[in-house]
Amino acid sequence: MEKKARLIGLTGTNGAGKGEVAAYLMKKGYVYFSLSDLIRDELRKKRKEPTRDNLIALGNALRKRYGADILVRRVMKKVKGKKAVVDSIRTTEEVAFLRKQKDFFLAAVDAPVELRYKRVRKRGREESASTLKDFIAKEKEEMTGDAGEQQLRRCLALADITIINDGTLAALHRKIEKCL
Repeated sequence: MEKKARLIGLTGTNGAGKGEVAAYLMKKGYVYFSLSDLIRDELRKKRKEPTRDNLIALGNALRKRYGADILVRRVMKKVKGKKAVVDSIRTTEEVAFLRKQKDFFLAAVDAPVELRYKRVRKRGREESASTLKDFIAKEKEEMTGDAGEQQLRRCLALADITIINDGTLAALHRKIEKCL
């Protein structure tokens, strides 16, 4: 993450540590925005549980109805020139929209799948995956969607850097510092 980056986007696999990277950046003065939180808010309005399946389905429905970059367009109305981190980027159109913003930098966060599965189980959220096999199958859905759906693999490929979060929290912080 370049020193001049005023807008940092985070993409990455489920349980990789995007939230931990965001929390660290918030300590450095960045304001936090999550595209997934926008979907959670919409689910609450519809009185639906924020399960992973519901998040994916509603996110994809919003993208198909209003454009694949709808979530990031909504978030950017809140950013208003602040030094910000935008979490949960999952489509190439979201990346393209953010690339048009001044001083944007995209970071991908990843970790080995078994480690990510253990982290997700500890969260206590409804993840729609009770086994490692289910977790891997759910992730496959997010990786290669059609236009207007999640295309996580393409977003990972578009990242300016990739942080492999396979160690301690202190090790992750050191990796982030190297990028700042």
